[in-house]
Amino acid sequence: MPQLTRRGFMAATLATGASRAVPIAVRTRKPRVILELVYDKALGMMRAVERVVR
Repeated sequence: MPQLTRRGFMAATLATGASRAVPIAVRTRKPRVILELVYDKALGMMRAVERVVR
């Protein structure tokens, strides 16, 4: 077992996790964020509302 410092151990752990997570993230579609303006009667003005569409 190689001697790892705390910083080296963290870097190795993050690199391993990234190598496993990146292919999964690439396969999934990016959700679209739609910004809508709606009239809010309680506020008496328009406000922005974000919707996430997958």
